Amino acid sequence: MPFSLDVLGYIAAFCTTLSFLPQAILTIRTKDTKSLSLGMYSLFTTGIILWLIYGIYKHDYALIVGNAVTFLLAATILSFKIKSLVADKIKQRKNS
Repeated sequence: MPFSLDVLGYIAAFCTTLSFLPQAILTIRTKDTKSLSLGMYSLFTTGIILWLIYGIYKHDYALIVGNAVTFLLAATILSFKIKSLVADKIKQRKNS
């Protein structure tokens, strides 16, 4: 049986999504985002949603599944980062 490119796609999706999981778990547990770049996570999340749309358009289930899961994780981290920045701004205004 020849190796399927679909299998390669699923392996790639599994690896990239799994590699992102420790950061997501740590951020969700600690809610600490001080060392995370807002610009990087904004661009990364945008890129992931675009890959997801591309996968949907191409009917590529490896792209759809991998990027849907990664998008949920990245969007969660991004929301924690934004919430933290807003809270810091509010604290600064109260202390001024």
